[in-house]
Amino acid sequence: MHKCYGDNPRGYSLNNISTMSHPKRVSLWTMGDVVDWVKEQYPDQKNALQQAIIKHDISGRALLRMCEKKLERMGVEGENLQDILLDILHLSIQEELENLTDIFSECFSS
Repeated sequence: MHKCYGDNPRGYSLNNISTMSHPKRVSLWTMGDVVDWVKEQYPDQKNALQQAIIKHDISGRALLRMCEKKLERMGVEGENLQDILLDILHLSIQEELENLTDIFSECFSS
């Protein structure tokens, strides 16, 4: 496991990652959907992160591919960086679970 994700200081489960106002898959999110998600997840830190998302036109698909170096190049830094990476990891897992569910449904539906 990557050292960034070994700890769980915020007590995460997949249910902690808010996607309730975004009924579509993360990979289909627009830049506006990503900004909305940031507002929900990081109400205290939204300005710098929101500006980076808008400046770099980050869609849901691009968000799922974010890593520490990419976020740092976009100007996202500080103690929240690891929390953001963990949230992105959880979104990626959620996306993969939805993909697997679709595959299962296609293979075993009548």
